[in-house]
Amino acid sequence: MSESELMAAARQWVIDRYPFNREHLLRSLEWLDRIAPGQNEAVRLATLTHDMERAFPGPDQPHSTKMVDATYERLHSERSARIVGAWLRDQDTDASFVADVERLIVAHEVGGWPEADLVQAADSLSILEVNVDLFLGFVRSGRFSLPDVRAKFELARDRIRIPHLRALAAPMADRALDRLRALEMELA
Repeated sequence: MSESELMAAARQWVIDRYPFNREHLLRSLEWLDRIAPGQNEAVRLATLTHDMERAFPGPDQPHSTKMVDATYERLHSERSARIVGAWLRDQDTDASFVADVERLIVAHEVGGWPEADLVQAADSLSILEVNVDLFLGFVRSGRFSLPDVRAKFELARDRIRIPHLRALAAPMADRALDRLRALEMELA
C-alpha cells in the first residue's frame, strides 16, 4: 500500500518523537492493515498516533499507579487527541479530517463504533504482541505489580469488541499470561 505524504510524515513523526515505544504504534498500524485492509486515512492515522501524548512530557500529562485505570485512560486519550490534532493542524490538514482523527484517538481505549473498534482492536493486538516484555519489565522494576500487569493483559484481550478479533487475541493473551506466571515463579 502506498502511503500519502501525510501518512509518511506521521510515521516519521512517530519514529522521531516516540523512541520509547514507537514499535507499538507502528505495529498497531500494521495490525489494522492486516485485520481491515483499505481503511480510510483518518482511521489509519489515528491508529498510528493514538499514544503520542506519551512522547510529550508536561505538567498536563496524566499519571497512574495502576496499569488499568479508566480515568487515566480517558485523560491519556484526550491528551493524545489534542497533541495529534495540533500536529495535523501544523500540517495544514483539513479541519474535518483533524476532527475525525481526534475523535478516533479519544475512543482508542474503548471503541464504540466500527472504525473506533478497529483502532482499539489494533492497539490491543499490538500490546499483546509488542509490549509484553515492557510490561514484564515494569513488574521486575517494581513500577507495577503482577496483578496490575495481569489485569492489563486480560483487558487488552477482553476489551476487543469485534468477536473474531477477540478470538485472534486470545492465544496472544494466553502466551503473555504464561510469561507473567513464569515471572511470578521466578520472583517467588
